[in-house]
Amino acid sequence: MLFLIGFALNFQANSQEIVELTLEEALNFTLENNVDVKNAQLETLISKATIKETTASGLPQITGSLDLNYNPAIPVVFLPNEPPFGDPSIPGDVIPARFGVSFQSSLGVNVRQMIFDGSFFVGLRAAKTYKELTDLDKIKTENDAIEAVKKAYFGVLVNQERIRLAEANLARIDTLLNETRALNEAGFAEKMDVSRIQVQRNNTFSQLERSRTALEISEQILKLQMGLPMEYDVLITETLEELNPIEEINALLIDEGRERVEVSQLQTNIELVWLDLKNNQSQYMPTIDFVANGIRSGAGNSLGTVYDSQNWFGSSLLGVSMQIPIFDGLLKSAKIQRNRIQIQQLENQRYFLNESIKNEVYTAKANLQNELNILRVQRENLDLAKEVYDITKIKYQEGVGSNLEVVEADAALIEAEINYLTALYDGLVSKVDLERALGILKNDLLN
Repeated sequence: MLFLIGFALNFQANSQEIVELTLEEALNFTLENNVDVKNAQLETLISKATIKETTASGLPQITGSLDLNYNPAIPVVFLPNEPPFGDPSIPGDVIPARFGVSFQSSLGVNVRQMIFDGSFFVGLRAAKTYKELTDLDKIKTENDAIEAVKKAYFGVLVNQERIRLAEANLARIDTLLNETRALNEAGFAEKMDVSRIQVQRNNTFSQLERSRTALEISEQILKLQMGLPMEYDVLITETLEELNPIEEINALLIDEGRERVEVSQLQTNIELVWLDLKNNQSQYMPTIDFVANGIRSGAGNSLGTVYDSQNWFGSSLLGVSMQIPIFDGLLKSAKIQRNRIQIQQLENQRYFLNESIKNEVYTAKANLQNELNILRVQRENLDLAKEVYDITKIKYQEGVGSNLEVVEADAALIEAEINYLTALYDGLVSKVDLERALGILKNDLLN
């Protein structure tokens, strides 16, 4: 009983929950759980708070104050010892006098309302533009995450296919090895024939183990890119053929694409620098504020009399304050000059980005077309290698072929399978690269 309980607990601790995934489900999960995407979403919330922060500076600013002061030694004021303040009984030409009481207190309210400040309106517009930039940054981050997940997803599928082919190869080699051993025992085959096939079998087994390790690593990479906890196992329920119909690939090759988010990001950055320039220009204009305050003050020689109503008196003030910039050592002029140079830099970057995108689209289409041609050739080679192996094995079984020919045909078949899968994966990566170049990575998901 103790053994069964311990086994059950150990099994429960080591078992992992399996998550079945399609590509669409993986991408949707990524947009909700990828760390970079979540941080980009939080950045958009920060930009919204920035707009509120900027707006708040244009609303009334109200502050209150409460003071209670104690004067251990009341300051002395000197008065001339002359009429009408003179006192002949006091020697000297000055009279020391103390003005004040031991305790003083005040309660006030101050109000300031901006009437005109050119930088406020520019800043408000800049905050909204910054919000637009964070939205674009979020889209760019989502595109990057989608690209990474697609490539990782395809990597898992290709590794699964590698394992399937390696297992089939191992089963084929085992069958041939058993047949050759039987022929050797019957005296119709040499021991060297058995050893030669055993070497091929060991190599095939090693290839299978490497494929299994590659699958585990690719699954870990997929979970990391998705934001899926590592304690889960993924089970992909789609095939490569289902995800990549030839009609979709041909449509990509003639697609003109969409405006890339990078272009919108750069344009928004240019707008932000323009707004910074306007903000620096607005610093030459005066600022006007309305101010108002009301104060109630009281005093007493003892703490108990400070808050007597007869010792409290009120005062108030209403006014307009204007700050006029005169000379700042040409600081604003230098900032404006810097902004203009930055705009020129960004304009150059925009031109280069547009040309780079054209080149990227051209290169991606050329790569995809080339990978498709290579894939067709490797598929043909795979079919031919299978045909050669089948014929060679039949000749060997009928006694008109050699064991060496079978081993060589099997090695050629395995090599053809590896080349085909490599070409298949390269084609899938090229397809994702073209989707990114065309700016349709996210569009395909959301449309």
